[in-house]
Amino acid sequence: MNWSSFLKTIVFLDRATLSADLPDFPFPHRWVEYPSTTPEHVVERCRDAHIVVTNKVPLSGDVLAQLPQLELIGVPAAGVNHLDMKTCRQRSIKVVACPGYSTISVPEHAFALMLALRRNLMPYWHDVYAGGWSGSPTFYAELHPIQDLHGSTLGIVGAGHGGKRLAKLAGAFGMRVLFAERKRASSVRDGYVAFDQVLREADTISLHCPLTDETRHLFGLAEFERMKRSASLVNAARGGIVDEGALIEALDRKLIANAALDVLEQEPPAADHPLLSRARTDLIVTPHVAWRTQVAMTRLVTQLAQGIEEHYAQH
Repeated sequence: MNWSSFLKTIVFLDRATLSADLPDFPFPHRWVEYPSTTPEHVVERCRDAHIVVTNKVPLSGDVLAQLPQLELIGVPAAGVNHLDMKTCRQRSIKVVACPGYSTISVPEHAFALMLALRRNLMPYWHDVYAGGWSGSPTFYAELHPIQDLHGSTLGIVGAGHGGKRLAKLAGAFGMRVLFAERKRASSVRDGYVAFDQVLREADTISLHCPLTDETRHLFGLAEFERMKRSASLVNAARGGIVDEGALIEALDRKLIANAALDVLEQEPPAADHPLLSRARTDLIVTPHVAWRTQVAMTRLVTQLAQGIEEHYAQH
C-alpha cells in the first residue's frame, strides 16, 4: 500500500503503563504521548487524534462524541471495559486490543499464588522471622497446615486463553480441574460443571473471566458461604469480579481459608484501603503485575502494532 497518501496523529494517553517500546509504524504519523491522563484532559489531548492508545484511561460515549477524527483505539491490554464499545460500533471506530498476550504470564502468576496459599508460605515466612522455628523442640516447626496440589480440585472461572493455560499447569501437577458454567445458566455445556457445584467441590478457585455487568461481584458473601472452609480464592483477572467487602468478611469469619489477589476494584488503591489496612497472613496482594513479564510485554507491543498496521493496510 502507498502509505504516503495520509498522515495519522497517534496519541498515547498513559504511556507510563507500558515499559516496552512500540515499533515504528510504516505509515506517516505524528506521535504524541503522555505519561498519564486524567479524565478532564482526554478531549483536549485527543481532539486531533486519528488513533488513540489507552491502557486504562476511560473513553466514554460523551468523550468519543467530541473526537470526530478518531478512527482507531489501540488498547495495550486484553480488556476493553474502559471503552464505550457501543459507541465505537456505532461510529465504526476500530478497537485493537491484545487478547492472549499474557497467556503464559498471568496463569503462571496465578499458579504461584495458588501454591503460596496451599502451602501457607506467607504465615510461615512471618512466623519463622518471629522465632517460630527457633523455639521448636524438633528440627522442623509445623506451624500451619500444608496442602498438596496433587489430588486436589481446582475450579476455574473463565475458559479463555488464561483459564485453559492454567488448566494445563494444574493437570501437570495432578489436579482435578473443573471449568465453572456461567452462574445462572439454565443448562450446563459439555466440558463445564455447574457453578454451584464448583463452589462446593473446589479446593482452590481461580478467576480468569473478563469484568462485565454479568461478572461484577460474581463472588460475594453468598458464594463464600457455599465454598469449603479450607478453600482458597485466587483472582488475577479483574478487581470488580470479587466483592472486596464480602471477601474481608469471609476471611474474618473463616468462611474460606485464604485468598490471593493481583487486582483490586480501585487501582492504585487508596492508602487506607480495607484490604491493605493491616498485614494479614490469610491474604496475599500483588500490585497488578501478573502481566508485566518481559515475554508478555514483547507479545503485547507486537500484537498491538500488528493490529494497527493491518487495519490501515486494508483501508
